[in-house]
This record gives sequence, structure tokens and C-alpha cells, in this order.
Amino acid sequence: MTGGAGAAKKAQILAINPENPQQRLIHRVSEILEEGGVIAYPTDTFYGIGCDLYNKKGIQLIYRLKNRPLKKPFSFVCDGLTEISRYTVVSNYAYKTMKRLLPGPYTFILEGTRLVPKIMLTKRKTVGIRVPDNNICLALVHALGKPIISTSAGYDDPLSIQEAFGHQLDAIIDGGVVSQGPSSVVSLIDDIPEVIRVGKGDVSLFE
Repeated sequence: MTGGAGAAKKAQILAINPENPQQRLIHRVSEILEEGGVIAYPTDTFYGIGCDLYNKKGIQLIYRLKNRPLKKPFSFVCDGLTEISRYTVVSNYAYKTMKRLLPGPYTFILEGTRLVPKIMLTKRKTVGIRVPDNNICLALVHALGKPIISTSAGYDDPLSIQEAFGHQLDAIIDGGVVSQGPSSVVSLIDDIPEVIRVGKGDVSLFE
């Protein structure tokens, strides 16, 4: 979807209401993702860059944009626990824990299922999953019907993202101001909770 050689296009910025996302615009962005597009979108921790979980070319582009080694997979966003249990192995303990804390500013590390593309798995076959407390983000994943890759854009407003990455993105969602801060990362592998990073999410439950 990105422009051909010599094209100096910039990703369009779409203003979407953070409280009550307009379905028409959500549908338009989900079509962009379905067609292989890469977008910037708001979450509850930062503006993220992402694409459809099965868009290998898009994932490779995001690796290049972020200058990130391939052995460090990105996390991805699901719209709720039902979707999480399709893409990860969820024990009763993990289910109860996530039910308490999601949607929220957490990334949970779980074992991936066969539905997860290899490029998204660590050597230990684990994945990082998120269900952000952000209506736009959740509406988008729901409309697409598949998870979306999640990595920080590194900027907290759509115009800066357009300046930095506009030529390589297909759309940028303006979902208002997002107070920047990383998610808390918690591994639930083998039902042994391990706090890997303390961020916006309260981790006192695991201490």
C-alpha cells in the first residue's frame, strides 16, 4: 500500500474519538490493516506502530523502522481473554490473573500456540500479549478480527509520528493525548509470576 519509488506521500492522520470511536473510521483503518498496511495508533501506554499479526512484510518493515534485532519479537494486542486464549496457552491461574488486570497497562508473557507466526515467537516459544485500556485500540482489533503488532512509536503526538515515519506508514490515528509510560511486563509461564519490568501497571499483586 505504501507509495512506489519516488513517491513522497505522507500517511494520512485520522482523528478518532477516544471515548466513542466512530465505527466508520475504525472500519476504514481495519481495511488498511487487512490490505497489508502499517499504522500508528494510540494505546494506554504510548502511541504504537503496528500491523496485522499475519502481515510478514509489515512486521519486517516495523523491525527496520525500530532498528530492532529479529530475535526480539514484538508483543501484540488482543481485544480480550477469548482472543488471548486462541493465541496463547492460558492456565486457570493465568486466566484469573489477567481477568483481574485487563484491560490495562500490562504485557503478559505466555507460551504461544500454533496460531502465532514464528517471527513473533521467542526461542522459548513465548509471546507478549496486551489488552490496552484504550477504546480505539480495542475497537480496531475487534473490527480486524486478529491481533495487531504493538511497539512504541517513540513519540506522543500524531504530527511528530507523521514527521518521523509518515512516508512508511499507511495511516496514523489521532486519538488525543496519551500519557507516555511503558507497560508493566509480567511472565506467567508455568504459573510462576515474574515481574520483568515495572511500568504503569500496579505489580504489587505479584510481590
